[in-house]
Amino acid sequence: MSAGTRNAGLLYPCGDAPAHGQQKEIVEGVLWIRMPMPFALDHVNLWAMRDVDGDQAPAWTLMDTGLQTLETATAWRALFADGAQLGTGRVKRVLVTHMHPDHVGMAGWITGKFGCPLWMTRLEYLNCRVLAADTGREAPREAIDFYRRAGWSADDLDTYRARFGGFGKMIHRLPDSYHRLEDGQRFMIGAHQWRVVVGAGHTPEHACFHCADLALFVSGDQVLPRISSNVSVFPTEPEADPLSDWLAAIDKIKREVPDDVLVLPAHNEPFRGLHARLDALADGHARSLTRLREALHEPKAVTELFASLFARPVRHDPSQLGLATGETIAHLNYLHRRGEIERRVDADGIARYRINERAAGASSAPFSPGG
Repeated sequence: MSAGTRNAGLLYPCGDAPAHGQQKEIVEGVLWIRMPMPFALDHVNLWAMRDVDGDQAPAWTLMDTGLQTLETATAWRALFADGAQLGTGRVKRVLVTHMHPDHVGMAGWITGKFGCPLWMTRLEYLNCRVLAADTGREAPREAIDFYRRAGWSADDLDTYRARFGGFGKMIHRLPDSYHRLEDGQRFMIGAHQWRVVVGAGHTPEHACFHCADLALFVSGDQVLPRISSNVSVFPTEPEADPLSDWLAAIDKIKREVPDDVLVLPAHNEPFRGLHARLDALADGHARSLTRLREALHEPKAVTELFASLFARPVRHDPSQLGLATGETIAHLNYLHRRGEIERRVDADGIARYRINERAAGASSAPFSPGG
């Protein structure tokens, strides 16, 4: 390892990232693989751990798999080719941190190619199957109503209808059985024991992996060094409170995982300084909630609150608009569940939120909770 560089109190000891579709050994027997994505966030990090098969033959355990694209599939074929480092042994199993396509997209292809099992938590596997089943369906009425209440325009809703069901196009069909990962579960990769640490908030049952022997922590999207993972509410559970889950996961990881680990995240670069980063993530959401409270002394719709939460203007790009809407509602639901704000759906069908002055001991004009 190189001496690394520091950024915002974190240390990045592994040097430059591998090129897209390439690998880099950062710890003996641990490969950092970077795959391309056709988005503003243009990459995802995947990890390969040297393992052994039942007969002690060389093998590999993979953690996450990349999007299902021709570019990713071509890169995997090159990495598995005879003479390549991953070609020195078969893939023994594929572990997936969570259900998002950049993590699970090629899992079905790889498990099929090698006849090996897929390991996921139950909620991630089942939710992935449900979302994939939306392919070819029309957007449900409940989803249209959800985004209309948030303040989306008719054009935004039409774009959503046209794009609905795209999840399944980004993933290879999952195998019909899987190996369930559970919080606290321990298993061996080669000579080293790993433990499952389950988080939530970004997705329902996100698996992270901690190896005390190697002082490594594969964090997926649960802890990223330079960006904060999206924490959103979706139409399937409009009253959900994922921000509470996210903040609880921050506390849990800080309790259970030592600060001296090298964190292997899904995006950006491997880093040291786990506890400082967890504190920064919690502080960031606390500041967002404070800005939201300040903005809600007058009733506002979800789309009118973007400027209070996000540093840059939210474009009417379908993906960016959906993420911003979901994250804003997550913060609003957090406050609403605690009685700090009120909500009503006006005659125009748009939900508007305001500080609950009565709860704060002050008088206010009538603004009845509802919707």
